[in-house]
Amino acid sequence: MSGLLKKLPSKLSNKLPATVSDSTKSPVEKPKSTLKPVNNQFTKLLSVTKYLPSGARSTILSKAFGKVVPYVGTTGVYYETVDPNQVVVSLNNSKAVQNHIGSIHAVAITLLAETATGFILGLNLPSDRVLLIKSYSVNFYRPIKKGQVAAVATLSDEQRLDILNTPKGEMVIPCVIHDRESDSERDPIVVEMLWAWVPKSELEARRQGQNNKSTSENQPNHKSESEQAIDSAANTTIDSAKIESDDKVASDDKIESK
Repeated sequence: MSGLLKKLPSKLSNKLPATVSDSTKSPVEKPKSTLKPVNNQFTKLLSVTKYLPSGARSTILSKAFGKVVPYVGTTGVYYETVDPNQVVVSLNNSKAVQNHIGSIHAVAITLLAETATGFILGLNLPSDRVLLIKSYSVNFYRPIKKGQVAAVATLSDEQRLDILNTPKGEMVIPCVIHDRESDSERDPIVVEMLWAWVPKSELEARRQGQNNKSTSENQPNHKSESEQAIDSAANTTIDSAKIESDDKVASDDKIESK
């Protein structure tokens, strides 16, 4: 927890990572929950910041989480809602994330969906487990408007209990993508992210096993240069003695034949 809290900014910046559009309310209704949050580093951070004004809280969480996952932090992802049942993140249409036609790049939108689904899973995992992305599916059946995009990931209480009670498993977490400045009533894009989680001890054991195997395969010759030179000389002497012995036997055979 202390490591994560150290990532909090010492003071708030006057400039937010992203300017939230007028439709800051979650496009999908937030589910009601009767479950208590899992005790991990993320939920502890949420409890520390829960009494802050929503704008200040979102700014702090965006900066802190952006440092936890540096690549995400470089894109300007803004965390609007961070809750065990729903995570809403948004991204402004800045020059740095645009494609060739001026809308947000498909990869940036996919990153937004990965961030929302990854964090909602992380909020519901006990601290002795680690999450891993396995695969994802997205269909851009229509172009995105040139405006802000939001990603909404939602979990039911039943799904949260399934995650909590399964030490090792996987789950498809859908994420709804909204282009908020669209002027028409169009169906949102849905990204399906397949996430897995395993005990940290198992992951460490796998890595340790791979490291041991790699070390044994690349085991260096620990003999010194002088020892190697002695071995080489000894082998040469043995070979020479064998040749002389063979020549002597051949010569004796020749004398006897005469």
